[in-house]
Amino acid sequence: MSLINTKIPAFKANAFHNGKFVEVSDASMKGKWSVMIFMPAAFTFNCPTEIEDAAEHYAEFEKLGAEVYIVTTDTQFSHKVWHETSPAVGKAKFPLVGDPTHQLTKAFGVHIEEEGLALRGTFVIDPEGTIKTLEIHDNAIARDVTETLRKLKAAQYVAAHPNEVCPAKWKEGEKTLTPSLDLVGKI
Repeated sequence: MSLINTKIPAFKANAFHNGKFVEVSDASMKGKWSVMIFMPAAFTFNCPTEIEDAAEHYAEFEKLGAEVYIVTTDTQFSHKVWHETSPAVGKAKFPLVGDPTHQLTKAFGVHIEEEGLALRGTFVIDPEGTIKTLEIHDNAIARDVTETLRKLKAAQYVAAHPNEVCPAKWKEGEKTLTPSLDLVGKI
């Protein structure tokens, strides 16, 4: 069963964010766009490249009114040390969420049971807590956050324009489509 257009589960988790330990929950995500980026674990070799990519584009997420959450199966304590010791992770100004009980990785369908780790999963969540996009793939393949930004912009656009759809490769400012019988077989 797909998680698209389903509500995120109720949860509470601890995170390291801007030098402090904070609680992140489904309730704290309500009212704004959220991007949850699941990674296998702290202190790996590929994950810091993704965190650095997200950090370098964080101002764009903020401009779009979205918060980024990095989630691994580690604790918030591991995230604190990871943030302090990795030059790439140290650039993060968004919450690094710990999921040592695997409640989130299991709820979002990215848990690897035999390893106790997460697959690389990216979820764009609307202000009501509904999952609008998701991408899950092999841990050997790091993501490009510019595609996540494009998907966030598309999700925001169709939320504001419910009678339109964003075609393939759509980018902000480009033409959209208004579904109708007149378009069937014409594109």
